[in-house]
Amino acid sequence: MSNASKRQILVVDDNPGVRESLAMLLVSAGYDVAVAEDGFAALSQLRKTVPDVIVSDLEMPRMSGFELLSVVRRRFPQILSVAMSGAYLADGLPPGVIADGFYAKGGQPKNLFRAIEQLILSAPARNSAHRRERAPAWVPRNGNDSSGIPYVMVTCEECLRVFQLAVIEEKTGQVVEVPCRFCPTTNEYIIQPSAQASEACA
Repeated sequence: MSNASKRQILVVDDNPGVRESLAMLLVSAGYDVAVAEDGFAALSQLRKTVPDVIVSDLEMPRMSGFELLSVVRRRFPQILSVAMSGAYLADGLPPGVIADGFYAKGGQPKNLFRAIEQLILSAPARNSAHRRERAPAWVPRNGNDSSGIPYVMVTCEECLRVFQLAVIEEKTGQVVEVPCRFCPTTNEYIIQPSAQASEACA
């Protein structure tokens, strides 16, 4: 990986052991590495410097990796991304995750290195595709209302007002079009499945 040192990687994970272990492995492979403990910390890092690749855990408190990767795709389409989780064992991306690759936690580090290398090689084509693709917001569940109906809080991308939306039907990983209650804008969202929401808070 002769060109690895020219590439910057941001590792995002709420587990300090995982975060630091991955950072050390990537540094030893020649990458420049920064770390963040959750989605909010990662976005703060992006104000200072924009990495080539983000490697993010999916299940984190405060802001999950689902939300972070969605925000990154909309605001920083040039950044490549690898989602990681111990909850999914398949090599493919979990439904609805807006990322370029996936790494199963506990897998061989070489699998992560290979995923990053492949993304970097395909960066020009992926960057162009990112700008054309839609990147719906990822909305976490907020619980149940007084009638026991699950709901989420939605922020309109145009007027930035927040409104409550009942979740009548489970649509795991599917894009949902939601009209704003305050302006004519129709927003696109992916609503976080309840099982993943409970894991994220665990």
